[in-house]
Amino acid sequence: MKPMSSNDSSDDPAVLKARLLEVELMLAGLRNEHAKTLHSKDQRIQLLEEMIRLLRYHRFGAHSEKAGEKALGQGELFNEAEAADTDAADLLSDDDVVAEPVPAPPGETTAVTPPRKRGRKPLPAELPRVRIEHDLPESDKTCPCGCALSAIGEDCSEQLDIIPAQVRVLVHVRKKYACRSCENGVSTAKLPAQPLPKSNASAGLLAHIVVAKYLDALPLHRQESIFNRIGVDLPRNTLAGWMIKSGQLVQPLLERFDEQLLSGPLIQCDETPVQVLKEPGKTPQSKSFMWVQRGGPPGRRILRFHYHASRKGDVAQSLMSDFQGYLQTDDYAGYHAVGAKTGVTHLGCWAHARRKFIEVQKAARKKRQAAKANEALQFIGQLYGIEHEAKAMTVEQRYQHRQQKSLPVLQQLRDWLNTNRNQVLPKGLTGKAIAYLERNWDKLTVYTEDGCLPIDNNACENAIRPFVIGRKNWLFSATPKGADASAALYSLIETAKANGLEPWAYLQQVFSRLPAAETAADVDALLPWNVKGCAKRG
Repeated sequence: MKPMSSNDSSDDPAVLKARLLEVELMLAGLRNEHAKTLHSKDQRIQLLEEMIRLLRYHRFGAHSEKAGEKALGQGELFNEAEAADTDAADLLSDDDVVAEPVPAPPGETTAVTPPRKRGRKPLPAELPRVRIEHDLPESDKTCPCGCALSAIGEDCSEQLDIIPAQVRVLVHVRKKYACRSCENGVSTAKLPAQPLPKSNASAGLLAHIVVAKYLDALPLHRQESIFNRIGVDLPRNTLAGWMIKSGQLVQPLLERFDEQLLSGPLIQCDETPVQVLKEPGKTPQSKSFMWVQRGGPPGRRILRFHYHASRKGDVAQSLMSDFQGYLQTDDYAGYHAVGAKTGVTHLGCWAHARRKFIEVQKAARKKRQAAKANEALQFIGQLYGIEHEAKAMTVEQRYQHRQQKSLPVLQQLRDWLNTNRNQVLPKGLTGKAIAYLERNWDKLTVYTEDGCLPIDNNACENAIRPFVIGRKNWLFSATPKGADASAALYSLIETAKANGLEPWAYLQQVFSRLPAAETAADVDALLPWNVKGCAKRG
């Protein structure tokens, strides 16, 4: 459209009116384009501000996903100074009872919480007791009337004591025999199979080092210092070599873990980064990954860690190539190919769907900006409230409970989703949360089909947490062999814990008996549910 120029000198009113109309139309078009540009920039600014607020929460805020209430997160684990006031409960008697109201998450009904007993717990009865008697001086055993005092009872109080770790040397003495008549050779008693031949590490020592590193997150260089303090020279390189060889030793047992895992009805999966300095073909700064699987037959829980240099979907397919059943994961695309296989049903994770809306709340500058997220969280809170009610039910009862209560809530949430999915910015946090819900809806509703299926993947994420905490201490693995050993030993420890075993006692048996195992039955005897005498106290 060409505007009127100064050279157009026609005095015809109709021509002037037409040209004026052209100018007005051109200005209107420019105003519309300008308004669209401003609107686009406003949206961009809103998105960037939202991202900045969310990043600030991730960087400086409390790492809790609970909405509307303070959660006891990892930060409180190290908040010992502030927790000192809470420890004043030790001064209460065992008869003192303090009832505390527990706020219900949004959308959930408030359950009646039984009074929680506060005060010092009794010391375990199975601990050995040392009796220390305190008596009156002989001069105080006479009454002022001149008669001797008689003992009528005693007051007892208990203190918890500890003896620092005692290190001892196991001296293996092998008897030798020979015939004095013919002097035909010497017969020497055989040394029982050892966990690490030609080393001076016993099964108990190996179990101690493994538990200290992979359960208590105590890096090997700190363990080296601890051993030095008690006069034992165990260089870190030696300890690292023992960990690698221990990981190789338990491979037959881990193969049985894998078979049991794939035979179960459900596998939950997750993965987390790990840095390996000397991974072939990769720089020391690049990321590798620790994959975790959780599953197993009913009553037999398996937690299996696997180290791989990548996060590609090929890894997931190789880990579950023969699996038939339910697969529960987040929405990472690497699992989609496995979830699409014949015989595999892919479950979604409501915790991840909920987390998206929690992020909207955290990034919102005003309450109204999180209005839709609050609505979605109300529905999701109801679903979790229903699961809480069904926690103690049988599988069939839980299935019926979900059919009666969860399905109507899911239908309401589906209607809400249909209404709101086109009313938000697709690139905003609310839009992304709604898109996640829409994209995963079919997978998120599968859990209602069977009472044994969990609503989320939190159990697997909790299983990977000890590795993440340990990683903050030892930071990286030097070689892929070290990472493989870490995966093997984490698998043993976390599986032992999941089956109610004390990790050190279980590992001590594994390292003692596995070197002498000759048959499949010998290996099966070391599966956590077959081992006796390793039950966790308390």
